[in-house]
Amino acid sequence: MVLTNQDMVELVAFRRKLHRMPELSRQEEQTAREVQAFIKATHPDWTLTDLGGHGIAAVYEGREPGPTVMVRAELDGLPIQEISDAPHRSATPGKAHLCGHDGHMAILAALARELSRQQPQRGRAILMFQPAEEDGSGAAAVVADPRFRQIAPDFAFALHNVPGLPFGHVALTEGPVNCASRGLRIVLTGKTAHASMPETGLSPVNVVAQLMPQLTALGKGGPLEEGFSMVTVTHARIGEPAFGVAPAHGEIWVTLRTLTDAGMEELCASAEQLVLSAAREQGLSVEVSYDDIFHHCENAPEAVAHLREALEAEGVPYDRGGLPIRASEDFGRFGQKAPAAMFFLGAGEKHPSLHNPDYDFPDDLIPIGARVFMRTLRNLLG
Repeated sequence: MVLTNQDMVELVAFRRKLHRMPELSRQEEQTAREVQAFIKATHPDWTLTDLGGHGIAAVYEGREPGPTVMVRAELDGLPIQEISDAPHRSATPGKAHLCGHDGHMAILAALARELSRQQPQRGRAILMFQPAEEDGSGAAAVVADPRFRQIAPDFAFALHNVPGLPFGHVALTEGPVNCASRGLRIVLTGKTAHASMPETGLSPVNVVAQLMPQLTALGKGGPLEEGFSMVTVTHARIGEPAFGVAPAHGEIWVTLRTLTDAGMEELCASAEQLVLSAAREQGLSVEVSYDDIFHHCENAPEAVAHLREALEAEGVPYDRGGLPIRASEDFGRFGQKAPAAMFFLGAGEKHPSLHNPDYDFPDDLIPIGARVFMRTLRNLLG
């Protein structure tokens, strides 16, 4: 794959335009319009829009029968205020592309350019711009969309940039690479009372204070190996900001994290049992619900083999790196439908971390990521 200087100028401009206009999960309407406009100029054979929300799938058909190969990027940004003096910094207060999804989209835009110049010989290439990755709902919505059957892949690939890893170095391995996680929301309800007579009410204060360390103790972290689990209290609230009222309402938000989906089922059951028992002992009613549900990402050996072949052909250095990692990714949903693999592309050892307010995607990663994906597509599709 050869990107010209003009290609790079236009791809960087596209990436920075996306960076200036971040949109949150399930709100990526303008981002999708910009992607559609760029992709339209590369003349895909056909395109699905509004897939699982604002998702886009651009299809490049081969002349002969063959496999369907999907490459995925993400559309959404984050609800974080960017700290930057860059001319392309976010123009939307409180929202920013601080995970690099703008760069991932630019990499797929580069693939679109190349596929427009040389169609696959066989099968078809699918460029998937997925909505709502950050809250874990997007891949599930795409897969649930009845039109997904029209583009169901035989292989699925993705990447994520990783600050802390040497620039341009790839981490890749088989098996679990991203943890399963989900947000557990616990709502406790009792009965208010005058602050001078708390005994006449039913307060959740003691249960909240009891549950926070008990829940954390269910998952203490440690090495990312079989049996790993981690529980992090992220938010708690009791009553209202008033001195005269003993509270009736308590709420705890907790993030549960495990290496595998099977481990998550066990951790959820343990957490729920603990919560219900504590609430019952104090006579409180309790509601438990889950948000931001991420399945673990499993790299299939056959998909990893194709990425390794591409990395070696392109001379991109790789090893296992620090995989698996604690962070979650909803690409795992696609891995439930077809052999899938994600590789992790180093953004530099001293580069600001993902989700940091001063993070920005390094534009020089665009051709590296595009080369690896394009080589993978050519190896499979010609």
